[in-house]
Amino acid sequence: MGSHYSVIIVGGGQAGLSVSYCLGERQIDHIIFEQDQIAHSWRNKRWDSFCLVTPNWQCQLPGFSYPGDDPNGFMQKEQIVDYIEAYARSFNPPVREGVSVQRVRKNPISDVFEVSTSIGEFSADQIVVATGGYHRPRIPGMAQRLPAGIRQLHSSEYKNPESLADGAVLVVGTGQSGCQIAEDLHLSGKQVHLCVGSAPRSPRQYRGKDVVDWLDQLGYYDLTIEDHPQKEQVRTKTNHYVTGRGGGREIDLRHFALEGMQLYGRLTDIREAQLTFHANLRENLDQADAVAESIKGTIDAYIDKHQIEAPVEAPYCPVWEPATEPTALNLEAAHITTVIWSIGYDMNYSWVEIPVFDGKGYPGHDRGVTGVKGLYFVGLPWLYTWGSGRFSGIARDVRYLADYVQANHRVNVRSQLRFNEMAIGS
Repeated sequence: MGSHYSVIIVGGGQAGLSVSYCLGERQIDHIIFEQDQIAHSWRNKRWDSFCLVTPNWQCQLPGFSYPGDDPNGFMQKEQIVDYIEAYARSFNPPVREGVSVQRVRKNPISDVFEVSTSIGEFSADQIVVATGGYHRPRIPGMAQRLPAGIRQLHSSEYKNPESLADGAVLVVGTGQSGCQIAEDLHLSGKQVHLCVGSAPRSPRQYRGKDVVDWLDQLGYYDLTIEDHPQKEQVRTKTNHYVTGRGGGREIDLRHFALEGMQLYGRLTDIREAQLTFHANLRENLDQADAVAESIKGTIDAYIDKHQIEAPVEAPYCPVWEPATEPTALNLEAAHITTVIWSIGYDMNYSWVEIPVFDGKGYPGHDRGVTGVKGLYFVGLPWLYTWGSGRFSGIARDVRYLADYVQANHRVNVRSQLRFNEMAIGS
């Protein structure tokens, strides 16, 4: 093996950098391998008008809270990149950019981790996998049946309306990315056709505050996965859609429909230029509204319980209802030239050759600590709380892992000292 480290961190995003900061506090030698560059995903896998959906004050990386003068605003893509790069400059982490990790395995004899990279072989006493959970863009098999002349993009490849060909655009998926991309195209004057899924929506402002402020006050971002009613199933749920664009606002697809956006239910089949949809548009819109109203109801109960003075708002009233359930669409007749798939990602940990994964490739862990001593995961949604995987919850997760790393590091150091003493004595 080439070089040995106490800890190797795989991934140089905000999670990996945060781990490095905490290990530096504990004076544990380590290195970060980042296959691209710091903040690569924010820089290259987001569209031009992208911005955070949570207020800037929630950016609380270890030792580096949001330093700007707009805590209640929403950082745009370039500002997010600047924030992460400034964080790295603040403590100068030992990161090697442009290094891909091709394999991680544990030697059963030496009990060390062997790491194959694009620059050679390394070993470590402990490994922290900080590559997040968004690895492989999800494209359904039916996409192969689209006509050859239709341009297909995953949401991670979309940049701006001007980069697309003339003609209408079909966006498939209404998670945060799908809804915000549909809005971006709609505001540019593009004719948008949107497949509405089961994603819930969130209000933006309610009773005088941003909803994130209320939820933080209620302790929702501290809710652990053990305390959540759905337990581990919540890890597969789609995030509520809302936007920070224009200072932050609600996304109500019914308003878009009033302005000419064409809405459909879930896409079920593609036969060349002919698309088929499930007749569940009304159901999906109603469910999204019900979730938003449920959030408001929770806030109302909190305000009443604590006798907080807050302005009262009228109940939500739908501004549009589908007259019929559209179940078919012809791409040529609708002049659609581009399809944007916004249905998420799949995890890909095939390079981690250690048996800690379930049948779907998700690592088994307890707050990021796996059953294999010295192997950890961080940066995953709902790693421990709703705040995990976000700027707001990373610090708690990495400090917990860093304590584990430090405890194992002390054991390893003591073992090495005893080995050296025995070698000297012989």
